[in-house]
Amino acid sequence: MSVASVQRLWGRVFSTIRLSLNSEGLDFTTGSLRKAIFLLAVPMVLELSFESVFALVDVYFVGKLGSVAVSTVVLTESIISIVYSIGIGMSMAATAMVARRVGEKDPAAAAHAGAQAMLLGALCSVVISMVGIVAAPQLLHLMGGSPQVVATGAPYMRIMMGSNIVIMMLFLINGIFRGAGDASIAMKSLLVANACNVVLCPLLINGWGSWQGLGLTGAAVATAIGRGMGVAYQLRKLVRGHGAIHMHLRYFRPHAALLAALAKVASTGTLQFLIGSASWIFMARLVARFGEEATAGYGVAIRLIVFFILPAWGLSNAAATLVGQNLGAQQPDRAMRSVWLTARYNAIFMAAVTLLFFVGGGWLVQLLNDDVAIRPTAVAALRIVSAGYVLYGISMVMMNAFNGAGDTRTPTVINFIFFWLIQIPLAYWLSHQPSLGINGVFVAIVSVESAIALVAMWLFSRGKWKTVKI
Repeated sequence: MSVASVQRLWGRVFSTIRLSLNSEGLDFTTGSLRKAIFLLAVPMVLELSFESVFALVDVYFVGKLGSVAVSTVVLTESIISIVYSIGIGMSMAATAMVARRVGEKDPAAAAHAGAQAMLLGALCSVVISMVGIVAAPQLLHLMGGSPQVVATGAPYMRIMMGSNIVIMMLFLINGIFRGAGDASIAMKSLLVANACNVVLCPLLINGWGSWQGLGLTGAAVATAIGRGMGVAYQLRKLVRGHGAIHMHLRYFRPHAALLAALAKVASTGTLQFLIGSASWIFMARLVARFGEEATAGYGVAIRLIVFFILPAWGLSNAAATLVGQNLGAQQPDRAMRSVWLTARYNAIFMAAVTLLFFVGGGWLVQLLNDDVAIRPTAVAALRIVSAGYVLYGISMVMMNAFNGAGDTRTPTVINFIFFWLIQIPLAYWLSHQPSLGINGVFVAIVSVESAIALVAMWLFSRGKWKTVKI
């Protein structure tokens, strides 16, 4: 290949990347599926990366305040995970319904559905805020917090729970934008939120000049303001009508039928996420019986796993948007092709991650933690779990394809059967086998994830998701 040809190739690549970062209002029901996947996946991957930065920033600055502050954040995050679950469930419903209306070339109905989703999310947030503000000390005590943690952390939890609406809206409105194909707006809202949080966190925690700062409470205020600025950016885009969605005040008038339809999809979507999260908590408890070093090694491995599969999650989210829009455009065959093509790309990427973990797992673990004692567990977890990554990459896409079609029930049932009825008992039994020990937990994970992928592919191939009406 000549130098000129290489330059033209890279020029096209960078041009497409620039387009993906400004891809507002594009029609994904026509044209190249490969390009559509790329345009959606790039900003979605960056969005997920920015979301993960919130936790890293808070942990970094709060970690300097001592163990009591860190314990408060950890316990509060455990409670806030309920808000995350509801927000993700709501965003699934919003993405599916908005994508369907956009595919039908009905932007007014798409905006109406998005507004009703926001209304439903706001109602849930009010209830959560009331409980959190009133019962913050009791919640911290219930989570096992010491008297000192309860006394010090109550204001932090009250602020976090009281301002949960900005968490809810950040997830939910980004779901609306993803459904409309405006993934770049979702990414930029997280960028705005993170930039504010990075600036405000050290300032409000440690103070400035003669001002002593707010300590732990400052972390909560910084996070709330940062997310609030992200929501403000989202609302500005919605009101100004960038892309396919243009909100009007009248769309927020309660619509019983639409609210019921959204609640039906969101409830199973929330349950789907909770089932998966709770099963991972149980896996951690099984690992804990092997000691602190095993738990630390498992924790390092999980952080590496989550970091390296972010692009795979971005690709699978792209499948949800493509399915929803193409079903709305009465193109179920194009919707199916988009899913299989996305699954192929995800499988290739996950195969590369598997190779990386097998060859460089020890180096990656050492990069995060130089404790030699935890390395065997961490490396074993990376290599065993990643053995099923090709199928896991396909499974991600299939599950999000169901969600994008509005069929959140199928993934929820699959998760419940395989995670709770199969994986947990299998992991418990295998981990008690002398020949496997802690590796039994990892073998159970890879076995069940692989089985889920095979079942998901079979159910997807049957095509019942094409008939779901939302």
